[in-house]
Amino acid sequence: MTIDQAHSPEPVVDRRDMLRRCGMGMGGLMFSQLLAESGSVEKTLQAATSNPLSPKMPQFPARAKHVIHLFMNGGPSHVDTFDPKPKLDEFHGKKLPIENLRTERPTGAAFKSPFKFKQYGESGIPVSELFKHTAQSIDEIAVIRSMHADAPNHEPSLLLMNCGEARQIRPSMGSWLTYGMGTDNQNLPAFVVMCPGGYPIQESQNWQAGFLPGIYQGTYIDTKHKEINKLIANVENKRLGKSQQRKQLDLLQQMNEKHLQERGHDPKLEARIQAYELAYRMQIEAADVFDVSSEPKHILDMYGPGVQARQILIARRLVERGVRFVQVWHGAGQPWDNHDDIEVNHRRLAGQCDQAIGALLKDLKQRGLLEETLVIWGGEFGRTPVVELPKKGSNAGKINGRDHNHWGFTTWMAGGGVRGGYVHGATDEFGFRAVEKKVHVHDLHATIMKLMGFDHETFTYRYAGRDFRFTDVHGRVVNELIA
Repeated sequence: MTIDQAHSPEPVVDRRDMLRRCGMGMGGLMFSQLLAESGSVEKTLQAATSNPLSPKMPQFPARAKHVIHLFMNGGPSHVDTFDPKPKLDEFHGKKLPIENLRTERPTGAAFKSPFKFKQYGESGIPVSELFKHTAQSIDEIAVIRSMHADAPNHEPSLLLMNCGEARQIRPSMGSWLTYGMGTDNQNLPAFVVMCPGGYPIQESQNWQAGFLPGIYQGTYIDTKHKEINKLIANVENKRLGKSQQRKQLDLLQQMNEKHLQERGHDPKLEARIQAYELAYRMQIEAADVFDVSSEPKHILDMYGPGVQARQILIARRLVERGVRFVQVWHGAGQPWDNHDDIEVNHRRLAGQCDQAIGALLKDLKQRGLLEETLVIWGGEFGRTPVVELPKKGSNAGKINGRDHNHWGFTTWMAGGGVRGGYVHGATDEFGFRAVEKKVHVHDLHATIMKLMGFDHETFTYRYAGRDFRFTDVHGRVVNELIA
């Protein structure tokens, strides 16, 4: 455009510009009609573009849109669940012909599994009696028997599994994915964490946002409670109606925005402002989604009774409503950390969740949700195939438990583009160390990212002068796990 044209009372408009302007005009008319109830179209457009939880397209077409992570915190024993080892029967009570690998505590002789295994499905994959309901869907499951991590301690292993880093503060997997994809439901948190009875070891660090904006941190729910006000503190305002709350919140938002502008970029303050808005919107759906009483009786019966059944059913209800990432912890502390009485404790713990996990897989499939929902099961590590030796003040006098084992353990995935009815890798003949097709935790993360539509090497966030990624400088995609 020339200087003369720039000052012309009748500016020249080419065909491309005309089409662009017309398109924006028609779009604006439609958008203003759809969003008339919000008052100002300009304000709504600004909110839509600035909302960090707005749905976003991943780097390439995703196989999965949602994640349900069933976290058996404490470390379930792989040789008692999904990785049978007949050699342990032969050597039970005897020293192994290989050296015991170093773990957290002293260990002794071989300890056979007290549980029977049986083959299931067309794939014929053997599964322990502990998970007979889950095993009904084994043809949808990829069992990874060659997992390994870095340390035999809960704290670093939990952070490695959840955040990809055992020591430094880094964003959790749920935070990375909600940062990359946003969420389909603006009335619920994008990343929900359920753990009945309190926090696990390492507490909220397991679902931290790290250096990402605080809005991407997981929202903790104590599913021990059923009442909405105990599940989510202060979610209801019994003194003010919705319209009054809206006016109050708008005023508060204006004051907060001014406060923010005066202080420049403050991520913590921005996160707090966004949290107020989300809390208001949650009143619309939170009470409904966490109340499972509206489910048909046959669905409630399918999941079974108890806290685990309820929270796993809630997980389905959350992804059904568009929540991006749901993490379901078994309970406070480390319930699967069975250094003694493993037969009693593992049977009790599996009995609390197996029926519900089996129901979840079937329920997702019958609703057409399994193909777009990635279900992950496992703990931060496994347990030794040898017995843990008694220790004063801990398991004194008992020789019937297993120590932590990061050298080799099992995780499984289902749905969301996963190759079902498949066993990947193997531990040695006793189940101590991963030896075939080894999968590090970073490799698992890289594979999950690919299923969700991201290249783990190029999906980054710049912080402190460096481009960070979920897998740091590690990880390889295990393509054999992808259908």
